[in-house]
Amino acid sequence: MRTEMGDTMTKNVFAGAALLALCMAPALAETPEERGEYLVRGPAGCGNCHSPMGPEGPIAEQELAGRLVEQNEAFTAIAPNITPAGRIAEWSDEDLGRAIREGIRPDGSVIGPPMPFSFYRNLSDTDVAAIVAFLRTIPAVEHDPGTSVYNVPLPPAYGPPVESVADIPRGVTVEYGEYLAGPVAHCMECHTTFGPAGPMLETDFGRGGFEFHGPWGVSVAPNITSHEDGLAGYSDEEIATMITKGTRPDGSPMLPPMPYGYLAQMTEEDLQAIILYLRSVPPLPDKS
Repeated sequence: MRTEMGDTMTKNVFAGAALLALCMAPALAETPEERGEYLVRGPAGCGNCHSPMGPEGPIAEQELAGRLVEQNEAFTAIAPNITPAGRIAEWSDEDLGRAIREGIRPDGSVIGPPMPFSFYRNLSDTDVAAIVAFLRTIPAVEHDPGTSVYNVPLPPAYGPPVESVADIPRGVTVEYGEYLAGPVAHCMECHTTFGPAGPMLETDFGRGGFEFHGPWGVSVAPNITSHEDGLAGYSDEEIATMITKGTRPDGSPMLPPMPYGYLAQMTEEDLQAIILYLRSVPPLPDKS
């Protein structure tokens, strides 16, 4: 009797372990290209700058083929063609990874704003490699968007060479939410008050106030700290809707350039991790 019960329990344990392994298999089997696709077409929203835009948003058949991003007195910023038809086809994977994370081209020249290198420097080695792997697989699109012109001096570098950045364990945690909202989606750059040298991360982190000019007119990045002027009065569900649908609690639409369509591709867990992190951002009032 005991032997039969023991055999039954043993079988159940092994059956349960097999089922668990089966459920975990898709996550464990994720390829670099799959991870890269999720990041590029999801929270990183690379196409928000690198894909030509039409009246309805990014032009699908010209995905990542480059476009004019910003034109002002300081610079005319052109996001380059990053399909295999662009200049990156001649770069090694290491060259492309360094350009993404450090803003340095293979010839040593510096890539100018608005690429958020202060955050991209903290992309993990694994995720940078995944992004590069995916970019190698997308269709080549013949398109020359032009060349950026900067009327302000660019720094020789955005910091010392990046040696290695470890992975942040995935999960609904403040730590992983910080990674997603920072290095991956760079929410905290656009939503930080800008000064002459760029976002004032030390003093105005997440306070908002930066103006974006485009066909829609002028949009101002709002305060996303935990202050009453920021997100304190919103529920998690309301914040999730604003992030992924661009709709305020009163039903009014939010303006570009926030990449709502890309952020809507995030997993529910990643979205919740970002919201959890935003709740932890030290409160700051709107800039008076």
